[in-house]
Amino acid sequence: LSGLDPAQPYFQGTPTEVRLDKSDAEFVDVIHTDSAPTIPNLGFGIRPAIGHLDFYPNGGEEMPGCAKNPVSQIVDIDGIWEGTRDFVACNHLRSYKYYSDSIIYPDGFLGYPCASYDLFQEGKCFPCPEEGCPSMGHYADKFKDKVKSDFTKLYLNTGEAKDFPLWRYKVSVTLSGKTKVKGYVNVALYGSGGNTKQHQIIKGTLKPDNTYTAYIDAEINVGQITKVKFLWNNNWINPTLPKLGATTITVQAGQSR
Repeated sequence: LSGLDPAQPYFQGTPTEVRLDKSDAEFVDVIHTDSAPTIPNLGFGIRPAIGHLDFYPNGGEEMPGCAKNPVSQIVDIDGIWEGTRDFVACNHLRSYKYYSDSIIYPDGFLGYPCASYDLFQEGKCFPCPEEGCPSMGHYADKFKDKVKSDFTKLYLNTGEAKDFPLWRYKVSVTLSGKTKVKGYVNVALYGSGGNTKQHQIIKGTLKPDNTYTAYIDAEINVGQITKVKFLWNNNWINPTLPKLGATTITVQAGQSR
């Protein structure tokens, strides 16, 4: 039984007979997309973990792409009716959109077990544990025999619009050069599944021999990595023409570890 952002007003904090609960079916998975407090935030979705697996995409409160200005949202590409509904309850309605996308992407929407969204964002719950990560949405029940704890909270990030799934990678870059400079480093991944856009790894002071790590949410499953593209820029014209390179770039996929 899949709960698509089950309701918060009149249901949160009520007995299990009244609201959705893991006792309602052999396996209950829940997608929380609008779990901010109803007052004052108008969150429509229930906050606590109530299923066997509880997914909190983007932290479970504010979904990317929902903060568009009202006019652009109402004259949405999906039509005025869809756009108006999204303006009124965009976060709440993301749950069914993620679910329908999950049918098309069986390897997408991996939920990482973690104590909080902040820890997930910091990479503390990366990569997936040995038994793997469950997939949010249609294929969540493939994980039902691996559920260990009473309540499992799972975190992931999604895109702003269709197609929603993202694939998480840890990218570490060790720089080479002679002098430290200010600027940024971007890396793009190339693989058997396709190529990503450039993702920023570090912005600020770049020191040769230092290693910089970032967790990137790529818009495709790169598959077997064949090459990486390294680009740095120092933001302004520097008359000393500094040079920077990368000694090593290490990429770890969350799914396969």
